[in-house]
Amino acid sequence: MFQLMIVPFILFVSVTFVQASELPDFTGLVEKHGAAVVNISAVQNTSAINNQIIPEIPGIPENSPFYDFFRRHIQPFPGPRKPEPKSLGSGFIISPDGYILTNAHVVETADEITVKLNDKREFAADIIGTDRKTDIALIKINAADLPVVTQGSPDNLKVGEWVIAIGSPFGFEHSVTAGIVSAKGRSLAQENYVPFIQTDVAINPGNSGGPLFNMKGEVVGINSQIYSRTGGFMGLSFAIPINVATEIADQLKISGKVSRGRIGVMIQEVTKELAESFGLKDSKGALVVSIEKHGPADRAGIKARDIILKFDEKEVLTSSDLPRIVGNTKPGSKVSIQIWRDSALKTIKVEVGETPVDEAAENRKFKQGKKSDTLNRLGLALSEITDEQKKQLEIANGLLVEDMQSGIASRSGIRTGDIILGFNSKDVKSVEQFNKLLNQAENGKNIALLVKRGDITTFITMKLSDDDKEN
Repeated sequence: MFQLMIVPFILFVSVTFVQASELPDFTGLVEKHGAAVVNISAVQNTSAINNQIIPEIPGIPENSPFYDFFRRHIQPFPGPRKPEPKSLGSGFIISPDGYILTNAHVVETADEITVKLNDKREFAADIIGTDRKTDIALIKINAADLPVVTQGSPDNLKVGEWVIAIGSPFGFEHSVTAGIVSAKGRSLAQENYVPFIQTDVAINPGNSGGPLFNMKGEVVGINSQIYSRTGGFMGLSFAIPINVATEIADQLKISGKVSRGRIGVMIQEVTKELAESFGLKDSKGALVVSIEKHGPADRAGIKARDIILKFDEKEVLTSSDLPRIVGNTKPGSKVSIQIWRDSALKTIKVEVGETPVDEAAENRKFKQGKKSDTLNRLGLALSEITDEQKKQLEIANGLLVEDMQSGIASRSGIRTGDIILGFNSKDVKSVEQFNKLLNQAENGKNIALLVKRGDITTFITMKLSDDDKEN
């Protein structure tokens, strides 16, 4: 009986010892490198302008049934709403003189940015530049002798190895979460320039822009987004490789913008069935489906139905590889492209063009048109664009979203810089017409706005209610 009792005990101790010895210890890494991680918050004055405020309701707690009654029925009076700081995300220091990397979506709409260091000091920050296509932003604070991160190599990352994130989820500063690398080189919809690192590290709102560390304490990525059906973490997080981020940051530091190559083609994935139909042995490359007239590819002689297999000696394994390779090529460069045409390999020389500046960002510069002085029912300030701007954007009509407040439109996906082309089935041609259509729309009904953002045009729907302006 004694032997029967002691054997399980020995096995239990042995198994526990083996498991414990394999678990990583993150404490030293966090203590050494956590000081270079910052919290980023902001005051957004433009989104707070509403020409009226609601007076304070003293003595009535927010959970009281009378609080909502008074909030809805007390008369507002004119005056500016006091802007309040809002925690937006995270970032990390890359140079002792105060340059900080974060996500573009964290800071691009901010009017005043505040960076809080690990030692509780706070600094105002300036935006050096942002790049929407990679979601990278470079900001700077006026400080010296700051702690900095060490850059690692994403190429050396292995699927299954441990990584940690440090950030400010929901405003809880310097929170540490851990997980493993789930996959590398992930392509996401509408994200053509980033080969994402997929992890199962817990990432939530506020982690955006924070660093992803390997076990050596090196930054290998910037935590950027999650996949979620609920809005919360579900085990799928995506980070921008640090080498991609630093290449962008270098351009932003020099010129405040990013220059990218382009050749003017629309492409799609080469499936097994397509490869077979084109006489290609392997399902690889990028199938050209259309050519921009008079663009670089057109001038070089590339045709629809060509399959691009190599660009500048770099192999194109999937269609998502091509935008990244072309984008990283210096405009004006003359490179060779290997294509598959008529069941044979062919090499063509092309002079790489330059990708136009982000149209949504450029739209914010349009100030000449007639602008609405107040926010409408959706919380939008719209302006009419000039004939010259219409010609530039290749549209016949539309209104520019110059300003907005948090509300139904922002929750539905409208952004500053968007062009609203239509309201339900009608083209929109003036601010007055748009607001008339909006005021005629019934509460509880869905409306559909036709929105142009960059090269993409899509309908965005939203349901109207009495609370549209009370978010």
